[in-house]
Amino acid sequence: MADEIGKFDPEENEEENDLVELIDENGETTVFEHLATLEYKGESYLALCDPDADEDDLEVFILKIEQDENGEDVYNVPEDDVADAVFEKLLRLTDDLNQD
Repeated sequence: MADEIGKFDPEENEEENDLVELIDENGETTVFEHLATLEYKGESYLALCDPDADEDDLEVFILKIEQDENGEDVYNVPEDDVADAVFEKLLRLTDDLNQD
């Protein structure tokens, strides 16, 4: 599943950065909250969630950032073991931030 994302500028207002709109291969748009961009084994990944989800019911989606033949960013679902490893890295980073 490859999804295309609209322009995302991390230098914009932080509140605006939190929401990311993805357009799937069928042209359907879904809005996610951007939790983090993470590096794992030399590759970049997005950690996203439903912006309306309760903290107790939060489901995190991991997408691998890749480029298509035109150099545009596309987002693909990684293998389960890679997604699990990226999610574990996100948890460690979150724990480190909460300890500070």
